[in-house]
Amino acid sequence: MSDYNHVDVNGTLIWYYYICKREVWLMAHNIQPEQDDANIDLGRFLQGQVYQRTKKEISIENMRLDLIKRDQGQLVIGEVKKSSKYEHSARMQLTFYLYELSLAGIKATGELLFPLEKKKVQVVLNDDLISEIERAKKDIMLLIYKEIPPEPRKIPFCRNCAYRELCWA
Repeated sequence: MSDYNHVDVNGTLIWYYYICKREVWLMAHNIQPEQDDANIDLGRFLQGQVYQRTKKEISIENMRLDLIKRDQGQLVIGEVKKSSKYEHSARMQLTFYLYELSLAGIKATGELLFPLEKKKVQVVLNDDLISEIERAKKDIMLLIYKEIPPEPRKIPFCRNCAYRELCWA
C-alpha cells in the first residue's frame, strides 16, 4: 500500500470508475489533469450558467451535489452533464449521492440533466443500484491502494481526456 493520505470514495471517482480505472487511480493519488482542457472549461461553464433558479453546488462530506431542489415535497438531487454519451457513469455517480444520503437518513430521488441536449433522466435508488454502488465502492478502494496504476487502455474517452498525455505521450 502507498503511504499517501486516506482517500474517501466520492462521486467523481465513481463517475470515472465506469469510464477509466486508470483515471480513478491517478485522481486518487492527487495527480491533477491538464486544467486548461476545453472539456473541463465547458463543464464548469455549464454548471455556472444553467438551472439558475435552483440551488447549486452543495458540498456534503465526500459529495458535491450540482443541484438540489424540492419537487412536490420530495427532495431531488440533480447532476448536470454536458452530454449523455456516458449516461451510465453519470447515473452511477448520482446513485452514489442518493445512496450516501440514504445512509444519513435522507430520502431523495435524482435527475440527470443534459442541458445541451434538453434531456432529463429520473434516477430512483433501488436494491439493484445499491448492490452495484456498494460493489463499485469496494472495487475503487482496492484499485486506489495498488502501488501502480492500471495499464492504459485505449477507449473512446481517451480522445477528450485531460489525462491523455500521461497515457499516450
